[in-house]
Amino acid sequence: MNFRILRVALDVPLPRLFDYTVDAVTQEDVGRCIRVPFGNGEKIGVIVALADTSEHAKLKQAGEILRALPALPADWLALTEFCSRYYQHPLGEVMALALPPQLRRGKLPAVRKAKPIQVIEQAAPQLPELLPEQASAVAAVAADFGRYAAFLLHGVTGSGKTEVYLRLIEQTLAQGRQALMLVPEIALTPQLESRVAARFPNALVFSAHSGMTEGARSRGFIAALDGRADIVLGTRLAVFSPLPRLGLIVVDEEHDASFKQQEGLRYSARDVAVWRAHQCAVPIVLGSATPSLETFFHAGSGRYRLLELSRRAVALEMPTVRCIDTRREKLQDGMSSALLAALEVRLARSEQSLVFLNRRGYAPVLACPACGWVSRCSRCAANLVVHLADRRLRCHHCGLEEIIPKHCPGCGNLDIHPFGRGTQRLEEALAARFPNARILRVDRDSASTPKKWQALLETIHEGRADILVGTQMLAKGHDFPRLTLVGVVGADAALFAADFRAPERLFSQLMQVGGRSGRAALPGEVLIQTEYPTHPLYQALEAHDYPRFANSQLGERRAAGFPPFVFQVLLRAEARQLDDALAFLKVAAATARELLPEGVSLYDPVPMRLYRVMALERAQLLAESMSRPALQAFLARWVSRLYLQKAPRDLRWHIDVDPLEF
Repeated sequence: MNFRILRVALDVPLPRLFDYTVDAVTQEDVGRCIRVPFGNGEKIGVIVALADTSEHAKLKQAGEILRALPALPADWLALTEFCSRYYQHPLGEVMALALPPQLRRGKLPAVRKAKPIQVIEQAAPQLPELLPEQASAVAAVAADFGRYAAFLLHGVTGSGKTEVYLRLIEQTLAQGRQALMLVPEIALTPQLESRVAARFPNALVFSAHSGMTEGARSRGFIAALDGRADIVLGTRLAVFSPLPRLGLIVVDEEHDASFKQQEGLRYSARDVAVWRAHQCAVPIVLGSATPSLETFFHAGSGRYRLLELSRRAVALEMPTVRCIDTRREKLQDGMSSALLAALEVRLARSEQSLVFLNRRGYAPVLACPACGWVSRCSRCAANLVVHLADRRLRCHHCGLEEIIPKHCPGCGNLDIHPFGRGTQRLEEALAARFPNARILRVDRDSASTPKKWQALLETIHEGRADILVGTQMLAKGHDFPRLTLVGVVGADAALFAADFRAPERLFSQLMQVGGRSGRAALPGEVLIQTEYPTHPLYQALEAHDYPRFANSQLGERRAAGFPPFVFQVLLRAEARQLDDALAFLKVAAATARELLPEGVSLYDPVPMRLYRVMALERAQLLAESMSRPALQAFLARWVSRLYLQKAPRDLRWHIDVDPLEF
């Protein structure tokens, strides 16, 4: 049957499709990219539906249908439509995010013919022998090949979760199916890719993440689309890879906040991956040593199946965790005598140590003790951080930089000081304390490019560093056989943060970074400096007892009415003036109350905690419900009204479903 009207999704901030006339088109053209006139120019869109009639009287003629590219499959279209519907984001913008930049511009790289589906033989010799728990986990997931099942693989650090993933991928390829594996950060992708490529030399492996060149992303996307790619590895963006013979999804470090996009389409790649597994009837494995409380709750309620890896695969024991009470001790450059002594012991043994401080720069702030001046960012409600190495003050939110002043800008006082400490200051102090030690700082400043990051990792692996000073970049995904000590500095602040998720993030961070020690034959030790050594979070860490911590947190959240016991959505607005943002939200709240069904609660508009970023004032409005369907139904009606609401020209607003940041 021939149709005369196309419905096209375009990359514009409007929640609608655009109709165009066409001379001839068939159902096979649904999912193809097309060039269409829009305004005074042209845009590349995606054909999502065909029709005989349109509610619009006058339609423009469509341009070229890009038939050199295979049509995007129905399951990919359904995936983007789900994201548009659930996250309340225009479908055209969702598709634009999911497509590589070259394809969005209509540039089509060379496309080879799809290879016939073939069985990929496992060729890696001398595979490590699986522990009983690993073998049980592999068998449990493999038993559900060909149907949807969600598994939480809860394994302690160093328990061999990656080996479980590789065995499952091996069985997936043996069935002629494709595997999708998501990791939280770009830094983890190259090392995982090399490991997978070495394990499956006959398989075609592609990476997908924002750090790739446009050409590489497009080639990988098309290889996945036409079935040539056997394994796709990547960060959250990879969840949108079209995979016609998908057989398995793996989400490693599923708890990581990096899986949540914080701008544009604010989606959770982990949650989208679960929906996709259900849609495609394939198993999904969510792996973590410290699962998110939402995932742990689902495993406890039976929605996900729990698989446990309770012992390490190589090391005989978990590292010893000990809290150092700093209440009655005068610290030396932020470090206790116990930590300094432990570092001395490791240096004498030629073992490696890691001092963890999740704050880069030299010091959090520069201040004048005479008049009280502090180095505030002129564009954000935050302080400029002291970076002494290049003598700059830098905002970690907007990137604003200033030269460190020689005297106080407020009163002219020459005696201005950095207060607090970051990784640069800690590195300086350790160099003074251990002048013969090879000290290596690993943070976003020292590893600002993939090449620098790789060079740092090589330095560590080759044993050319004795003491590492690092942030969360070193907290996961790394095996350093000679690293036997982890010292944690400055962790207490997160214990009493206003964000209800702060304890969960802190526990995960400390367990992950502590897990870097003692991963081979040498025993590991973790020393945590704290003024609250009896805090339940630290006691659970000392016992390596994640379930104790998680169940305690879930009890507190149930009592307080926090996720996962309620579902939340934020309407955020930002403008040059805070009053404009609040005024917009007040009108939006009035509209919401006209539509508000029973079981959905609405709170008053308030400024965000970090209320100014990039010279824009920010405010938010929270709605929540114990029923996800009720909240979604309300949200769909409310958002359609928001698009009709008048606002100042410089005001921007967006919806954040299942928000992580407040």
